[in-house]
Amino acid sequence: MSATVVLVLAVFGASCVESVEALTIVLAAGTTRGWRSALEGMAAALVLLAVLVGAVGVPLIHYVPIDALRVVVGALLAVLGLSWLRKAILRASGHMAKHDEDAIFAKTTASLGAATNGRARQRDGVGFTVAFKGVLLEGMEVVLIVISLGASQHKLGTAAAAAAAAVVLVSLVGLLVSRQLSEVPENTIKTVVGVMLTSFGVFWLGEGAGVRWPGSDLAIPVLIGLFALVSAAGVAAMRSLASVAPAEPASVPGETEGQPAS
Repeated sequence: MSATVVLVLAVFGASCVESVEALTIVLAAGTTRGWRSALEGMAAALVLLAVLVGAVGVPLIHYVPIDALRVVVGALLAVLGLSWLRKAILRASGHMAKHDEDAIFAKTTASLGAATNGRARQRDGVGFTVAFKGVLLEGMEVVLIVISLGASQHKLGTAAAAAAAAVVLVSLVGLLVSRQLSEVPENTIKTVVGVMLTSFGVFWLGEGAGVRWPGSDLAIPVLIGLFALVSAAGVAAMRSLASVAPAEPASVPGETEGQPAS
């Protein structure tokens, strides 16, 4: 049960993050190039992503040995999770700028608006392409997570349902705000999802290699707590490094530039 809950939360959180980024691009394309083209591009990308989940995930479940699948999936999730955690730690500690949907929306809108000289058409090839590429590229990471977690636990349907729920929720919120989703705590969600993916990756990597975790699936919450503590310690350490700067020499009365005081 604990593994299923973590699976749903990890897929739902990752899908929310990527959906926010994709929807920002779709809203910008719709505002400047025309809603029909933007929505058609988004729909085409979602259909392609759904086909990829079915075409790749189902064969993995039925034809790949479970231990081999868990080793590969575990390593993949661990790498992906650590990548998310690295960026989250750098952003939380001030070493990297936080993801700003307002800035992305403004930049995309300005770029597309200039291309049309301010005229939004009902159907437009550029608007379709921008929306399609945005949704497809952001969605590929979700597909990877859905297939990895779903196939390794033989719960592809559950993982896909969690991703679909996130897409629907973010889309509804996007319709309500009619612009961008800058209020969504995306960087916090990325930190949580990064911890979950890393924990799942280590767990499945061990399972596939023959490790028998104490408590079986109950080891997953323990791993989540461990990686959460490590992440918090990493943020604190990076913040302390950022706060330590070379001190400027104090000025001495009577000292001129380049000459020591007598």
